[in-house]
Amino acid sequence: MAGGGTRNWRLVRAGTDAVPPSARRFMARARQRRLRAAMPWLIGAGVLLAVGGLVWVFYGTAVFGVREVRVVGVALLTPDQVRAAAEVEPDRPLARVDLDAIGDRVGALPAVDRVVVSRSWPSAVVVEVVERTAVAAVPSQDRFVLIDDDGVPFREVAAAPEGLPLARLSKPGAGDENTGSALTVLAALSDELRDELVAISVASPVQIRLELRKGRVVIWGDESKSDKKSRVATVLLKQKGDEIDVSAPAVVTIR
Repeated sequence: MAGGGTRNWRLVRAGTDAVPPSARRFMARARQRRLRAAMPWLIGAGVLLAVGGLVWVFYGTAVFGVREVRVVGVALLTPDQVRAAAEVEPDRPLARVDLDAIGDRVGALPAVDRVVVSRSWPSAVVVEVVERTAVAAVPSQDRFVLIDDDGVPFREVAAAPEGLPLARLSKPGAGDENTGSALTVLAALSDELRDELVAISVASPVQIRLELRKGRVVIWGDESKSDKKSRVATVLLKQKGDEIDVSAPAVVTIR
């Protein structure tokens, strides 16, 4: 260029009108394709963040923590006794509460037969208890031990509950042979015999006897054929005599 001068260049931003419509449409479609391609990832990331937040709220904070331990179904026990056995940590996230462990601790109480533990959102643990039902009272010195239909001793009381027969057993328990014989006989008794029964005495599995009202006695023998012995003894209740021997139900005696 003449005179050795230099050129001055300027960068000028073109207006949108300077871009052909076809190019603008191409660029718009390209942006849309990129957005559609990224959308699943954006949605997935949002879902993960939301789920992570919810998990943290439920498992890592006391927002849904334990505020109440609700006890259902107790009569022998008090709700406070069950709560003490449950050992539920206050404000512990409800989702992290070990229901099985609570059930094991409550189930270890002697009076508890079965227990179901559940969550009640947003903030309660529910402990549903089924208590043992006494079928006999075993005299023990000046007190009485209640046993259920499995032979489990579960409660000691000062006086035998009204209407509950006594069971004269030396070592009551679920694994005791004499206890098992007593329970077998008690389960076979007719309503008439139950109404008259005061106590069942088991000196050994072959020496079972029933003590009835008015001093009457039924010699039972062993636990075999208890259903038949019950039917025979029920019929003989109408006969006079203080001792009814049904140990051999085919040949009975009354004295």
